[in-house]
Amino acid sequence: MNIPNFLSLVRILFIPLLVIFLIYEHYGLSLITLSLSAISDALDGFIARFFHQKTSIGAYLDPIADKLLLVTSYVTLSILNIIPNWLTIIVISRDVIISLGVLILLINSYPLEIKPSWISKLTTLFQFLTLFLGLFYNYYTLNIDNLQIMFALTALFTIASGLHYLYRGIKIINSMP
Repeated sequence: MNIPNFLSLVRILFIPLLVIFLIYEHYGLSLITLSLSAISDALDGFIARFFHQKTSIGAYLDPIADKLLLVTSYVTLSILNIIPNWLTIIVISRDVIISLGVLILLINSYPLEIKPSWISKLTTLFQFLTLFLGLFYNYYTLNIDNLQIMFALTALFTIASGLHYLYRGIKIINSMP
């Protein structure tokens, strides 16, 4: 267990805390918890690369922590009418499709390197920003309708990164004899 893997585990442990804060409308604490989660996500990657602490378990644990946090947050905020349902469906559908693709590749013994693309990293940033801004606007009772452009950009990047991973998966399958 190294520091980056520990930070990923902490991010997973923040998930129920975040949901509890959201359900009980403690939006300030929700903002803090979400911010700490996003910071831990950035830190674990930085520490793993900079201090040469990359591990094979970390290659799986970090994206799992991200997906669990993002999916849970989007579903909860969608139920609370803070994030639009259509955006939640797009975010979750992309992750389900990617997960199924990885599973198919693993079951069929295709060589697979878990490495996020630049568009995937940008997508994760937009997805976290959307959650943060949705909570921020809700906490300060600002008009959430002002976030429509952010919702659209997040959807666009989410779809683009999903298509990019689909392309990568097809390329792996076609490269095998």
